[in-house]
Amino acid sequence: MKYQILVDSSSDMSSDYLADKNIAFSIVPLHLFIGEEEYLDDDNLDTSELVAKMNSTKQKLHTACPSIEAWSQHFSKAEYTFVVAMTSQLSGTYNSAVVARENATNKDKIFVFDSKSTSGSMELIVDFLVKEIEAEKDFDTIIKETNEFIGTCNLFFILHRFDNLIANGRMSRFAGLVAKTLVIKPICTASKEGTIEVSNKCIGSLNAYRKLAELCSQRATDFSDKKLIITHCNNLEDAEKIKELVCAKCNFREVIIKRMRGLTSFYAEDKGLIICF
Repeated sequence: MKYQILVDSSSDMSSDYLADKNIAFSIVPLHLFIGEEEYLDDDNLDTSELVAKMNSTKQKLHTACPSIEAWSQHFSKAEYTFVVAMTSQLSGTYNSAVVARENATNKDKIFVFDSKSTSGSMELIVDFLVKEIEAEKDFDTIIKETNEFIGTCNLFFILHRFDNLIANGRMSRFAGLVAKTLVIKPICTASKEGTIEVSNKCIGSLNAYRKLAELCSQRATDFSDKKLIITHCNNLEDAEKIKELVCAKCNFREVIIKRMRGLTSFYAEDKGLIICF
């Protein structure tokens, strides 16, 4: 195979995503822990069971990024490899992939992208890479133009619980205290650097969803060439509501709603929602 694309499991993508393309595709899983019990975030993980166990336990919860070897084992499977990793600001996953690349004998034909994001944004980056490859652009041009594209991606999220983000150092305790109130629903976003920022604070979920739709509409004047991806953790009803509100303001060419995989379910927790475009 000439080209392959690798992502980590925070992408919320399915392993057969590029099955109809002449491009190899693999998902490198993260590791999730409930106490001493380890879960691999692969296609066999039952996320509903995972979330139920998280909700019922008082044991320490944490995650671990893929090992260097987990990335390295894929690098010989294609002439050129593009890696799309979750934001380097919140995980060691990107750094692990970078070290694996540095150790590879064909490192000049491997590039690791810092998505500065997670979930649906990583799917959007993969879509862009596919277009670049199919347009037969050269390796360096693909890298340059994909990095530019990454800067145009948007991510918002609305969570009902923030315990794991705060406990594992992914969100400041001050922002977390605001977020953990029962009435105030913060709308959070990924900064251009890939950190978490509280964008707005609303009273109640419905007001937060309406404000989210307004914030989305402010990011562009025309969405007809854009894809909206809404991922949810046991919350299809609210995902559909957000789709309705956002699409009333923005003319997205395509809207995808899907369940989160393990890593994003771990941090978004029950009823969490991530919106990317």
